[in-house]
Order: sequence, then C-alpha cells, then structure tokens
Amino acid sequence: MSDRGGAAPSAESRVSRSVSVPGDAAPLYTVSQAAELLGVRAAFLRRLDAEGVVSPERSAGGQRRYSRVEMNHVAAVVGLMGEGMTLAGAQRIIELENEVAALRRQLAAARQA
Repeated sequence: MSDRGGAAPSAESRVSRSVSVPGDAAPLYTVSQAAELLGVRAAFLRRLDAEGVVSPERSAGGQRRYSRVEMNHVAAVVGLMGEGMTLAGAQRIIELENEVAALRRQLAAARQA
C-alpha cells in the first residue's frame, strides 16, 4: 500500500458501494467547459446549435448543456473543418459515414442470419 491512497474494496466486500456514473448522453458540460475542452470559442458552439449541427439540452435556467456524444460530434466537425471542409461539408461527411456504418451493421446481421 502506498502513502498516497489505500486499496479499493473488492466487489465481495460488504463495504463496497456502486457509484452511478452518467452515460455518454448525459448533459454534463456548460458552453464554456465544452469550448475549453474542445479548443474552440463558445460562439462557435452557439453557432453549431443555431445551425442544428448539435442540439444540446438546456438547464432549468436555459443554459446549454453538452453531452460527451455531442462533444465527440463537435470534435469530428472541428477536425474536418481543420482539413479544409466547410461546416456543411463536414456535416455531410459525418452523415454519410453514419449511413455507411449502419449499412455495414445490416450487412453483418444479414450474413449471420
């Protein structure tokens, strides 16, 4: 055992407790947090919301809250735009990649049947 922490309880331990961890779709990040993590300006995230690229949930006070799924989507858009794509072009590429992935899953399922 180190000086900086103890051992975690085993799964069989009677003191073990499970912790509920939010899923990837949980709206966890504010605009400023998301912008900092993604390396973009908050205004860019607001533009993506206005353009319908992402649709973050809103808090009770009306503030945008981004999930990890939306953060990954924005990161993909930013990456494609960094390669010279327009916003519309980046969005279309992502849509087409999603369609191809769905078709591949259907094909794999058909082959197993």
